Amino acid sequence: MGSGFRSEEMCLAQLFLQSGSAYACISELGEMGLVEFRDLNPSVSSFQRRFVSEIKRCEEMERILGYLLREIRKANIAVPEAEVPPVAPAPKNVLEIMEQLQRLEVELSEVAKNKEKLQRNLLELMEYTHMLRITRSFVHSRSRHEALGPQYEEFPSLETESVTGCTSMQRLGAKLGFVSGLIQRVKVEAFERMLWRVCKGYTILSYAEVDESLADLDTGEIRKNVVFLISFWGDQIGQKVQKICDCYHCHIYPHPETDEERADVMDSLRTRIQDLHNVLHRTEDYLKQVLHKASESAQSWVLQVKKMKAIYHILNLCSFDVTNKCLIAEVWCPVSDLANLRRALEEGSRKGDATVPSFVNRIPSSDTPPTLLRSNKFTSGFQSIVEAYGVGDYREVSPAPFTIITFPFLFAVMFGDLGHGSVLTLFALWMVLTEKDHTRRRPGNEIRMTLFDGRYIILMMGLFSIYTGLIYNDCFSKSLNIFGSAWSVKAMFTEQEWTNETLRSNMLLTLNPNVSGVFSGPYPLGIDPIWNMAVNRLTFLNSYKMKMSVIIGVVHMSFGVVLSVFNHLHFRQKYKIYLLFLPELLFLLCLFGYLAFMIFYKWLAYTARDSQLAPSILIHFINMFLMQANATSPLYPGQMGLQVFLVVVALLSVPVLLLGKPLYLYWLHHGGKSLGIHRVCLCSCGYERVRRVSEEDLSPSVVHDEEEGLSESGGPQEFDFGDVFLHQAIHTIEYSLGCISNTASYLRLWALSLAHAQLSEVLWAMVMRLGLRISSRLGVIFLVPVFSVFAVLTISILLVMEGLSAFLHALRLHWVEFQNKFYSGAGVKFAPFDFSLLPSVFEQDGLL
Repeated sequence: MGSGFRSEEMCLAQLFLQSGSAYACISELGEMGLVEFRDLNPSVSSFQRRFVSEIKRCEEMERILGYLLREIRKANIAVPEAEVPPVAPAPKNVLEIMEQLQRLEVELSEVAKNKEKLQRNLLELMEYTHMLRITRSFVHSRSRHEALGPQYEEFPSLETESVTGCTSMQRLGAKLGFVSGLIQRVKVEAFERMLWRVCKGYTILSYAEVDESLADLDTGEIRKNVVFLISFWGDQIGQKVQKICDCYHCHIYPHPETDEERADVMDSLRTRIQDLHNVLHRTEDYLKQVLHKASESAQSWVLQVKKMKAIYHILNLCSFDVTNKCLIAEVWCPVSDLANLRRALEEGSRKGDATVPSFVNRIPSSDTPPTLLRSNKFTSGFQSIVEAYGVGDYREVSPAPFTIITFPFLFAVMFGDLGHGSVLTLFALWMVLTEKDHTRRRPGNEIRMTLFDGRYIILMMGLFSIYTGLIYNDCFSKSLNIFGSAWSVKAMFTEQEWTNETLRSNMLLTLNPNVSGVFSGPYPLGIDPIWNMAVNRLTFLNSYKMKMSVIIGVVHMSFGVVLSVFNHLHFRQKYKIYLLFLPELLFLLCLFGYLAFMIFYKWLAYTARDSQLAPSILIHFINMFLMQANATSPLYPGQMGLQVFLVVVALLSVPVLLLGKPLYLYWLHHGGKSLGIHRVCLCSCGYERVRRVSEEDLSPSVVHDEEEGLSESGGPQEFDFGDVFLHQAIHTIEYSLGCISNTASYLRLWALSLAHAQLSEVLWAMVMRLGLRISSRLGVIFLVPVFSVFAVLTISILLVMEGLSAFLHALRLHWVEFQNKFYSGAGVKFAPFDFSLLPSVFEQDGLL
């Protein structure tokens, strides 16, 4: 079968890379994404490997690129994407790129430092200007108490002596001084208290708030500042004031003593501020020019450095052959890509100007290869659903191809509504048609990206919901009369079943399908629309959907059991077909397959005329285990004998399932003839591929080859019967009880379908019907907000919440009830060396 049915065949190969062309060969392999490299130096630390210095050089270039991208982002400059992704630069061009980046970093850092210094000087001059303007009002105010606002007058009484005409402080030689500057508004109160406590009242503090919000010199944050002026007597007090100002990070500026000095300083400040504005504007223009030029090559540099660093990481995984002067690498490669691998090595040797070409050689290996399942943009979403449960074992049957159909179908069974399915389909179709625009966008909202990645899953779920909506005949809780109802009321009057007296005396009337002409036949597609008017509609749909859920569950689980046969045949484990597959299938079909049979038989055997005589299937199923005959009439002749036979077969399959495999392996270990547990196949190219059993069989079983008569290890292996029996007992108990619980688990299809239909009906009755009942002219206007509320509730509750609930339940049905019948999910995913799959630190940081 195709590669989608099971993983591709892999092989282990050795690459012999010449030293001069190894870099170019790895570059070609990274562009094509063909192989997964193995580490041949596991005992060597990362710091002792051969190409550590080259990786450090790449990390230095990444640091410079990070600095450039942050500066480009600060300047709000877009980084254009490269039209053609560049290839990894040749080793001889690496130093040239390094020099360009270092030169650009030095230039940008110098310009940025000059710009920062100019901005700081400009901010200081602006603060000085505000300080001079505000302190001028302090000096020329008539009353200091009135002009300065909140203050402390902390001087002791300085009375002027009448004889000398000077104060006592002046007599002592004290000199009046001033300290002026700016302080943050939040620090004013603490600053004022500290001055009072330290200076003992020999200071006068005056302050006023600056009208504008200025940037802080240190942090660059915009804050409210306060201009203060401190008057003090004496040098010692002045020193204390200066220290307090330093402690509170005040910006101190010299205070002019006269008005003439103040005016001169103001004029000088205006001139310098204007000059700084001009210089700063030119500096910013030059900086933008440099950043624009750097942004044109930034994307290419990022890709080149990423590829170059990845190549050296891969080269560190190789071993160095001193004798032949070449690098040896081991890779896992799909067998179908070996020709492409050889062409990539030839192209790399040509680009590297190697005298001796690099080549590949397949080698035998008993290691388990990684699992590779190729997918496209349509199947990748469904493959992700399967791999969320676990990556499949090598060459194991993959559920992904079947999930493409069964997953949206089971979702639609729970979400069946023609209207809601149409909305879901249109939303998914919009994402599919605009997928190129979404691909070009940067990764942003995680929820939006998740919806976009699953656009084809949503599209299939919407299409299947439309189909099941037609089957349920349900569109926003209303039925569609497309083909005309098969039920007729007229025949009830013509046959004298109803009269006028019947209409007057009965609130509810019942149509009798046994009357000729009342029921003309089944509706062509789905459920007849007349059931939307019936009082017993919910009873009818409950019975219909519950039985449908059981039938779907039995078919789905049986299909999972059947798929296990393909694994047994592929891995040459024929004994599992007789000792595992047949008992499992018989146990499931004899019990729950028979239940599905009774449902179909009752539908076909009983018509409307004898429906009153139809027995309960549940009672018959319970009596089947009790081996008792039903008190009422049986479904068919010979029912009791068939039921006893099926129960006996189901019960006998349990000990076969429990003891068959352990006893067979025990007998095989003691010299019995194998039915083909393992097979060592020597392919034409010499690659030894080991067929594996499941994980629980690896340790106890003997690896036996029918053709060679040899075990895998060349000798007898120890066999632990208790270990094998314990594993099989767990599997038997899990499967036997799981068949019961899993069948009951499919009843969630009925429950969620019922919940979705009832929520839709309640929403229509409580919201939309109110707007449609208004018959006046205002009803049209009132219908607009009513429809808006109906649309919002429909999208938020029925589409989002109910859709997510149905999605999770369908996921559980696939993981637990379906996949565990044949899928172990214990493999390792194939991780090829591919440049396009490598993450970028700049994209994670939002710089690209």
